[in-house]
Amino acid sequence: MDCYTANWNPLGDSAFYRKYELYSMDWDLKEELRDCLVAAAPYGGPIALLRNPWRKEKAASVRPVLEIYSASGMPLASLLWKSGPVVSLGWSAEEELLCVQEDGVVLVYGLHGDFRRHFSMGNEVLQNRVLDARIFHTEFGSGVAILTGAHRFTLSANVGDLKLRRMPEVPGLQSAPSCWTTLCQDRVAHILLAVGPDLYLLDHAACSSVTPPGLAPGVSSFLQMAVSFTYRHLALFTDTGYIWMGTTSLKEKLCEFNCNIRAPPKQMVWCSRPRSKERAVVVAWERRLMVVGDAPESIQFVLDEDSYLVPELDGVRIFSRSTHEFLHEVPVASEEIFKIASMAPGALLLEAQKEYEKESQKADEYLREIQELGQLTQAVQQCIEAAGHEHRPDMQKSLLRAASFGKCFLDRFPPDSFVRMCQDLRVLNAVRDYHIGIPLTYSQYKQLTIQVLLDRLVLRRLYPLAIQICEYLRLPEVQGVSRILAHWACYKVQQKDVSDEDVARAINQKLGDTPGVSYSDIAARAYGCGRTELAIKLLEYEPRSGEQVPLLLKMKRSKLALSKAIESGDTDLVFTVLLHLKNELNRGDFFMTLRNQPMALSLYRQFCKYQELETLKDLYNQDDNHQELGSFHIRASYAAEEATEDQMRLLRLQRRLEDELGGRFLDLSLHDTVTTLILGGHNKRAEQLARDFRIPDKRLWWLKLTALADLEDWEELEKFSKSKKSPIGYLPFVEICMKQHNKYEAKKYTSRVGPEQKVKALLLVGCVS
Repeated sequence: MDCYTANWNPLGDSAFYRKYELYSMDWDLKEELRDCLVAAAPYGGPIALLRNPWRKEKAASVRPVLEIYSASGMPLASLLWKSGPVVSLGWSAEEELLCVQEDGVVLVYGLHGDFRRHFSMGNEVLQNRVLDARIFHTEFGSGVAILTGAHRFTLSANVGDLKLRRMPEVPGLQSAPSCWTTLCQDRVAHILLAVGPDLYLLDHAACSSVTPPGLAPGVSSFLQMAVSFTYRHLALFTDTGYIWMGTTSLKEKLCEFNCNIRAPPKQMVWCSRPRSKERAVVVAWERRLMVVGDAPESIQFVLDEDSYLVPELDGVRIFSRSTHEFLHEVPVASEEIFKIASMAPGALLLEAQKEYEKESQKADEYLREIQELGQLTQAVQQCIEAAGHEHRPDMQKSLLRAASFGKCFLDRFPPDSFVRMCQDLRVLNAVRDYHIGIPLTYSQYKQLTIQVLLDRLVLRRLYPLAIQICEYLRLPEVQGVSRILAHWACYKVQQKDVSDEDVARAINQKLGDTPGVSYSDIAARAYGCGRTELAIKLLEYEPRSGEQVPLLLKMKRSKLALSKAIESGDTDLVFTVLLHLKNELNRGDFFMTLRNQPMALSLYRQFCKYQELETLKDLYNQDDNHQELGSFHIRASYAAEEATEDQMRLLRLQRRLEDELGGRFLDLSLHDTVTTLILGGHNKRAEQLARDFRIPDKRLWWLKLTALADLEDWEELEKFSKSKKSPIGYLPFVEICMKQHNKYEAKKYTSRVGPEQKVKALLLVGCVS
């Protein structure tokens, strides 16, 4: 145990920090890191380097090279940069590389160097050029903040849903700030910048001057600033060599440390662990690394090479040309078990297990001591927790063996935590492998979730490992194996050097009838890649016609879509294709297509009988179907005769009404006749006319309601509303009364309006409360 703690460094009395190697980097860097633009994604993500980025001492003919590596230094992509000068690189939360150019255009690349899309940060940025840029992460997604040549800031909090915000101007700012960063407060992105001894906070509305509480006197400039991984804490490096640490609200000071170095650091990042009360900042100069916190002394390391710091959820990754290391605070469980002369229950249990393997009686003594104190359950839990925070598999096994040994002497210890930890560590060890290169810690893995980790393996095209993890963890097929196979198939269709026949066969052999896999989605990806024939072959394996037909229509294979729709027996699907064909083809070709599909022709005839009688007549003419054509004309004649008889009956009635009542009724429509009778006060006659000509109740109520409101006969309207239950509801009564500007009458009907429309009725009459 003494040897194991050799790389532990105390920071004050309550915390230890350790630095261990993740990988020995085997990348072939031709230049130093200081000569490259560098970006590394969090959560053990990839590293991007842009070599020779437009340095004046370089020949103009030398084009820069953009290279992407895994965290272990395995090459993922390399491409010659052919676009404009790049100011900054950064990774999005989806592990897409954002390259911010001098003209304000942001180019987005995939993990394997494939170009995804681009967007602009606006005309003002284009005109004034980009001086500096930051890629930051919020709960909404990944954002970009830009400092222009006019010393103005523009940002977008989510590049997936681009909404540009031009930040307020800083009064009197004539040169670039000495340092600046982005903060996220109350779900809003802000800019914090330093101009001489002053700090300014920019939000969407104003620029305000802020002062860190308890800052040491004599500060004339801020040289560097850093925000913690969770955006809760802020560190400021001053020209006096002091490092101020506090909350991002700048209302509370945590501590201050004098490092006695006035030279501006290359990088400064936070190093903290979730749920830990300790706060520390890692500061890097050319050949020195310093860890400072709320303690009078610091931890110092010598850097043999150019190094780059990557802040993580629970520590800091440090990589150079030859090594990749992880610096973090030693977790409580590990500290209690391994620190020198520890008598913690976990430490005693670990010793007991080691003595048991030696077949020594001391094992029994250690166990009795733990049991007498009633701490055996706590000892097992400590060993399980500590195993999760260990990077070396041999230490994981040692701790888990100790936990398993202790469980044997407990009657009711639930095995879930032990089993889950074994599973999690097996997954973590698999993805930490040099050839995979994702050095996740246990805390990062839990924060990231297994689904996101699987997505990242899929993004790296590590399909076999992703499937093995799904099978090992027994994840549901739809969330696990099926989803990964679907991603694999979508990648397969992009391999244009393989024939359509071979790709379709390989996909079908691998996928078969796997539940949750949609061949139509894979076919859509093939069509998007310009492989229409492959898409059609893949659709042959899709068992659901409802998924086949829309894509076939999109690919302009309408006749094939019609055949598939008819085979499905789904009449709605057939009608969908027929209407699409009708709009796509000219009339003659459409009719000829129908002649070759008897079922489709029959369905279309049924449709035309109710919707398009003239088209039905044309169909009979096209087919020379004289018998049906004759029947059509006979039916049309009967319908015309019936309409003529009704019109003659209405004219006779109108003439009689003119003789009996006076006024003008002749040549009015049926509705106008009813309205005229109501306006004349002949309600009984109006109701009789509606019955004779079979006017629906709803229509009659609307006619009578409108007419009585026009007459402003409110008494008759109220009687009418109470005559029987309204078929049109009572909201129309409120609306008509308000239209006539009679709020008093409108209020009478609000209580009778149904609950789903009552709010609208009350708002109409002004009863907001």
